[in-house]
Amino acid sequence: MTDAPDGNRAPGTGPAPGAATRVLVLNCGSSSVKYQLLDMADDSRLAAGLVERIGEDASRLVHTPAGGRRRERTVAVPDHESALKALSAELAADGHGLDSPRLAAVGHRVVHGGLRFTEPTVVDDGVLAEIERLVPVAPLHNPANITGIRTARALNPRLPQIAVFDTAFHTTMPEHAARYAIDVATADAHRVRRYGFHGTSHAYVSRRTAELLGKRPQEVNVIVLHLGNGASASAVRGGRCVDTSMGLTPLEGLVMGTRSGDVDPAVVFHLVRVAGLSVDEVDTLLNQRSGLAGLCGDNDMREILRRVDEGDERAQLAFDVYVHRLKKYIGAYSAVLGTVDAVAFTAGVGENSAPVRAAAVDGLAGLGLAVDPGLNAERSDAPRLISPPDAPVTVAVVPTDEELEIAAQAYALVAHADG
Repeated sequence: MTDAPDGNRAPGTGPAPGAATRVLVLNCGSSSVKYQLLDMADDSRLAAGLVERIGEDASRLVHTPAGGRRRERTVAVPDHESALKALSAELAADGHGLDSPRLAAVGHRVVHGGLRFTEPTVVDDGVLAEIERLVPVAPLHNPANITGIRTARALNPRLPQIAVFDTAFHTTMPEHAARYAIDVATADAHRVRRYGFHGTSHAYVSRRTAELLGKRPQEVNVIVLHLGNGASASAVRGGRCVDTSMGLTPLEGLVMGTRSGDVDPAVVFHLVRVAGLSVDEVDTLLNQRSGLAGLCGDNDMREILRRVDEGDERAQLAFDVYVHRLKKYIGAYSAVLGTVDAVAFTAGVGENSAPVRAAAVDGLAGLGLAVDPGLNAERSDAPRLISPPDAPVTVAVVPTDEELEIAAQAYALVAHADG
């Protein structure tokens, strides 16, 4: 693995204006590519876009240059190579092509890095082979990430390709938090342990929360609640993750949009033996037909809250189950950390749903948690405090920026190498 400086440095600290200060961030899914171009001289966004429905008859490309008008069109995109060529053409039209001398690197979001990849890493053939070996523990994500890396390398072989791993931030968990209580030899043979995900978000948000408190990350303990369609919690002590809710896969933990989160493992055996479901059908059930959608038919929290206001009992049950699980993790991580300085809400639901935030800390005054109704109701894109001024534990809303975090980590690595 390539040596690197601290991958959790604050964006904006280090990069100086110069010839090559830009990073293209790629997030490749099975049928989509999301991208952003950032300039690390000032953390500015030069462009952002999306190519979706790759492989279908009518793929869609959306590109928005900084300060410019959004461009949207239907294109023929049979594969990821075509998708990257299409987005490269859009960037080139704005003067930001992949051959630009100002482009320092391409930063790739890679979901699973196992235990080997604890930092951002320059991709070579050996690194790519190791990411491929991790496909069995991330079959829905790593293959698409690999395709994106290979395609970007082919388009510009001289440009550094930097893998930034969702799991990396969580590799600081102590062994007693990462281990499952199963036979050690079996676990080790098949890489069964808690890895955690959303690591770039937890790293960014925990650091930004410390800044809100006027302290360094090493001086604070933070519980981060990343609440989107996928949801995860982390306990961060002094800038280092000591526990997280997702495990071997992103299925474990909090109730999510379509994922169950925590269930008794015997539920799987019961459904196979009694309901006659196949293993693949149970997998689909727990990942795609569970969570909020499984409980009430909707996975959009805004729609669920609308239904709650109308007296819909299934929506109310879904909301109550969701919040109950949140409270359990807040309580558990308060115990893990011992002392908590802040609880930070982030991602789509965490940043935008005041009712979820209020309900999650309701009744937790014994843990020092409360929100100010007025502050909680305010809408803003800026990091902000929503707890009363005299609250023992700060409650914050901190918009996440995974793309900026990936770009910062990628740039720090190439700048360090050049230095």
